[in-house]
Amino acid sequence: MKEYLKHHEWQIIEEGFDAHYNKISESIFSIGNGRMGQRANFEEEYSGDTLQGSYVAGVYYPDKTRVGWWKNGYPEYFAKVLNAPSWIGIHISIDSHKLDLAKCNVVNFVRTLDMKTGLLTRKFSAVLPDGKQVNVEAKRFCSMANGEVGAIRYALTPVNFSAKAVISIAVDADVVNKDSNYDEKFWEEVYRKAEDHQAIVVAQTKKTKFHVATGMRYAILQDGKEASKRINYEERDKYAGNIVQIDLNQGKEIVVYKYGAILSSENHAKDKLVANCQDVLNKAVEKGFERLFEDHAAVWKHKWDECDITIEGDIAAQQGIRFNIFQLTQTYTGEDERLNIGPKGFTGEKYGGSTYWDTEAYCLPFYLGTAEQQVAKNLLIYRHKHLQRAIENAGKLGFKNGAALYPMVTMNGEECHNEWEITFEEIHRNGAIAYAIYDYIRYTGDESYLSSHGLDVLVGISRFWAQRVNFSKDKNKYVMLGVTGPNEYENNVNNNWYTNYIARWTLNYTLESLANVKAGNVKDYSRIVGNLSLKDDETALWKKIADNMYLPEDKTRGVILQQDGFLDKDIMPVSQLAKEDRPLNQKWSWDRILRSCFIKQADVLQGLYFFEDDFDTDTIKRNFDFYEPMTVHESSLSPCVHVILASKLGYEEKAYEMYLRTSRLDLDDYNNDTEDGCHITSMAGTWLSVIKGFGGMRVKEDTLHFTPFIPKKWKSYSFRIEFRGRVIKVKVSNQRIETTLVSGDPFNIKINNEPVSLSHNKTFEKVLA
Repeated sequence: MKEYLKHHEWQIIEEGFDAHYNKISESIFSIGNGRMGQRANFEEEYSGDTLQGSYVAGVYYPDKTRVGWWKNGYPEYFAKVLNAPSWIGIHISIDSHKLDLAKCNVVNFVRTLDMKTGLLTRKFSAVLPDGKQVNVEAKRFCSMANGEVGAIRYALTPVNFSAKAVISIAVDADVVNKDSNYDEKFWEEVYRKAEDHQAIVVAQTKKTKFHVATGMRYAILQDGKEASKRINYEERDKYAGNIVQIDLNQGKEIVVYKYGAILSSENHAKDKLVANCQDVLNKAVEKGFERLFEDHAAVWKHKWDECDITIEGDIAAQQGIRFNIFQLTQTYTGEDERLNIGPKGFTGEKYGGSTYWDTEAYCLPFYLGTAEQQVAKNLLIYRHKHLQRAIENAGKLGFKNGAALYPMVTMNGEECHNEWEITFEEIHRNGAIAYAIYDYIRYTGDESYLSSHGLDVLVGISRFWAQRVNFSKDKNKYVMLGVTGPNEYENNVNNNWYTNYIARWTLNYTLESLANVKAGNVKDYSRIVGNLSLKDDETALWKKIADNMYLPEDKTRGVILQQDGFLDKDIMPVSQLAKEDRPLNQKWSWDRILRSCFIKQADVLQGLYFFEDDFDTDTIKRNFDFYEPMTVHESSLSPCVHVILASKLGYEEKAYEMYLRTSRLDLDDYNNDTEDGCHITSMAGTWLSVIKGFGGMRVKEDTLHFTPFIPKKWKSYSFRIEFRGRVIKVKVSNQRIETTLVSGDPFNIKINNEPVSLSHNKTFEKVLA
């Protein structure tokens, strides 16, 4: 755990430059706009330890799978989020000495991310090896108003000298991915051209042939006027730019304005990319840095009006939740149903593919509660569009008759994760896809989605479950063998309770949904059943399996068993581990981890969170008390589930502890892995921790319920929720809860199970016991 960032309600602030933390900061200070993103790499050259990263949404490379022993069913490739051509470079040499913070004496270094406006600022003084000192202030943003534009204002002042400087301003597509399986470069040049104050490079990805045009225009000003300079053009393979020779005068600031345009063939015809890139650059330069920033900041204001959470009395908690919301918002805007939410977003290349089950289990509720309904619906449509690929994925593993296995990792619907215990065994992901359909309909009331999209997916997943189980004569039950549950510190286990339970639930929900559609619209039902060739004997088998699914439990302790044989382990709490043993995945052998009782993330508790209405409070409490002490939370997805359950059980201190862990996971580098990128999808869990945890929000029988409490350190907290065409503001303090209907028709909610009527712009107050 590292605590080197200053606490602030709206800003992330790093004071002083420590090269050991540089890659962590590159992740944390990343910026994006839904179309593209950029790690907080320096504009100037940096020869120290760095992970260069510029990313374009939807652009990937299928890196050939690299394993020691090939098994039938393995994906042929592992999708890679590509480090895209760099647009930010402003390289400076002064009297032959490069401005390189790894080789300079750096003082007064301050890096700030203003989350309110999405502006990254860096200030520092650097003393070069020959004693020359420069002051630098760099500002950068990726425009939320135009997803293809980025802008930089780079100001440099010579403090104690006058000299000649050379500034290289370019586009560089000769970039690498750190995680390349075969040390391969993934970009090929299509076009390059350097001109006066401008350069454009078009590069294409190998194999997938995505084209990306990256262009830049710049101006260099001194005293508000275009500075006198000499310009030479520079072109080489996958690189184009200008080399500018300029006189620096002591105490006189020069300002480089650099505008980037990043266009993809996903959104433009390939033969129009250069012309369209030029057009985007022209319009950006015409607006200028300040007006571009004003438009960008205005979008951020609107976004924060929609989804901000305020916490009074705890700056660390406030900073944490806003950082998580900020990263989520700049990663996925919901405007393009072809896109999804990658685990690292625009902050790093680890985890390869763009979509995991995290989207359905954690992110969907965030977008349901903070954006218009279509945004969340687009996440479901994304999976519906990949249904045929899910059927093909299942077919590769020997499943038939339209059985669908959604991928663990994907860019295009095809499985591209190449660890066998994940690809073949972590099949609970299928249940999360089904649960998301239920969650969306429960929240929005949009029953029509079942007929238009949902049942196609539910039937495919149910067919998979029906073929994946087998009947055990010994147990006289249906069982599921050789799986990995959410706790990835267990592999190839039999009867993971969560997997069995969500499979049974999916079968029942599919049957219930079929019955509801049949009752509401026989014509739709007949069309769906006909298209899917669904027969009565098939649905009868589903019911038989659901009614006879084996669910392991220990009746003596009164707890659910994570899987068969779990109690054969040496049961002990995490508190007995030595500090030097953590994190386990970096300190222990995999063999030792698999034999231990320690739990990477919520497993049984994940099921109790999803299906809490199926269990009484005593059952949830017994299982929480049993499993929580063994959980090491070495998955970013784990703490939020524990916040929600701890809040329900009245374990307020545990809920607050886990909230800080989930909200500050990356800011404080809890798991020693933030340098690889931020944990974007789990950030939705921080929002869930406040809304469903502390706020106790649930949807039951088409009604919003709140059972709130407030952590002792907080004076108040407030949030805004969108629900079925209405906007509700909720504020909780030590004494009361206030609810206001900001917009939409009057309706009823429940607070601590008591009905409350809300009407427009009237605040209802209820005293909390």
